[in-house]
Amino acid sequence: MLTATTVLIVEDDTSLLETVKIYIERERMHCLTANNGTDGMAIVQRCCPDLVVLDIMLPDFNGFELCQAVRSNQCFVPILMLTARAQESDRIQGLTVGADDYLTKPFSAKELIARIKSLLRRAYQKGYCDVKHARGVVIDCESRQAYLNGELLELRGKEFDLLAQLAKHPGRAYTREELLERVWGYDFEGDVRIVDVYIRKLRERIEFNSPHPEYIQTVWGVGYRFKISDV
Repeated sequence: MLTATTVLIVEDDTSLLETVKIYIERERMHCLTANNGTDGMAIVQRCCPDLVVLDIMLPDFNGFELCQAVRSNQCFVPILMLTARAQESDRIQGLTVGADDYLTKPFSAKELIARIKSLLRRAYQKGYCDVKHARGVVIDCESRQAYLNGELLELRGKEFDLLAQLAKHPGRAYTREELLERVWGYDFEGDVRIVDVYIRKLRERIEFNSPHPEYIQTVWGVGYRFKISDV
């Protein structure tokens, strides 16, 4: 299972939303929630979740429209659609607009989690087109290339991995220990201060004025975060 996997649940039935959230959090995944399509789309754009659980019947616009909007923005996050309708036409429409899987209500906790894990395995294996967008930064994890305002950034090794990890969840403050674990791995035996060294290198490449960083900010007493857009 991926480290620190974040799942967005878009569901207007509060009771079902909370139930699904409990199931997912039992698997040690982080959950974000929205009860309408507008909020769901905003969270996708702001937070780049690893997977979206999406209900079809939403109060503002339907899940098909939301799925299509996500794909139109070149976001390839795995999407599992939920519906109370079992018609084949609905399933075909969902897959046509870009959904990855389809689950009919009512469903069991075991089936939901199995579908989520299967999607995550398929999506994040080598060769998946994983592209993240954050404040003018585009990160293509397949090609291991990153761009700032259309210009290719010359990043090396762990510089790229560190940027990808921070930009994956804009606004989230990571401790040095968390970054060491996620970027260098559990078995790394070096000093945690290597994170500071690579943050400095990364700022030299991405920041216009590295002593006053716009993108990679220091969170005093905690660690670092990638700043959320002010827009």
